[in-house]
Amino acid sequence: MAYIDYYKILGVDKSATQDDIKKAYRKQARKLHPDLNPNDKEAEIKFKELNEANEVLSNPENRTKYDKYGEHWKHGEEYEKAQQQQRQQSQSQGGHYGGRSSGADFGEGEDFSDFFQDMFGGAGGGFGKSSRGSASGKFKGQDVHAELTLNLRDAATTHPQTFDINGKKVRITIPAGVYDGQQIKLKGHGSPGYNGGPNGDLYITFNINSDPDFERVGDDLKTKVTIDLYTAVLGGDVQVNTLDGSVNLKVKPETQSGVTVRLKGKGFPVYKKEGQFGDLFVTYEVKLPTNLTEKQKELFEQLKNA
Repeated sequence: MAYIDYYKILGVDKSATQDDIKKAYRKQARKLHPDLNPNDKEAEIKFKELNEANEVLSNPENRTKYDKYGEHWKHGEEYEKAQQQQRQQSQSQGGHYGGRSSGADFGEGEDFSDFFQDMFGGAGGGFGKSSRGSASGKFKGQDVHAELTLNLRDAATTHPQTFDINGKKVRITIPAGVYDGQQIKLKGHGSPGYNGGPNGDLYITFNINSDPDFERVGDDLKTKVTIDLYTAVLGGDVQVNTLDGSVNLKVKPETQSGVTVRLKGKGFPVYKKEGQFGDLFVTYEVKLPTNLTEKQKELFEQLKNA
């Protein structure tokens, strides 16, 4: 396995925070995304490397393994287990158990590259042969992490979406009601397993864009509607937009600016609970009249002094 410096790919140093890594990934992903670079093989390769780097470094557990084992990070736990087993064997025999013909010598501070070479590179050694031929030599493939950006209105509907993951088309149905930052797992849609092991999983994180008309708070929505002074004072009707069309709302006489009313069941669909919705909260903003005629000003003076 060729060594890839994931920090270099993302353009961050080893002291980068998780937030730094996320920002760096998003910045480069926007430049290298296949939709923006059609038929550009070099950009496609870089985009895959970028996703691989983000998958490892954005996961604190994987990042710790990568910092410790480098390109062998996926199998670091196997090394540690083998090291522990070797020590136990040594203790049970009352001495140090060594010899390359019968197993790897896991001394303190030893470079473990020989162990991985024996185990995965076919260089020889009894331990490597037995591991490759046993169930313990099977390893789950690498998990893949992807991000999907949706508009608020798209997130409010159940709809299909197709991903291009590792050159393979993955088609899923996104349930209505997904929220910003939510992560779902698609089992077995990650990278292929090793030595007959299971495939990794695909983790999709949703980013929901803000909407010019609605603010989402949980399963509820907030919106603002402007009414004129006369409607606010005398009452009347106003059209209010919802996610599924407009409704006619009765405005009570003497409604104050900033008053909020609730439209039950007109909010956001509840995730994986078909037929359930949050509420829509409508806040009135009273717009004062401008360019008044002298006659209109006189009428307001009369109201003021009444």
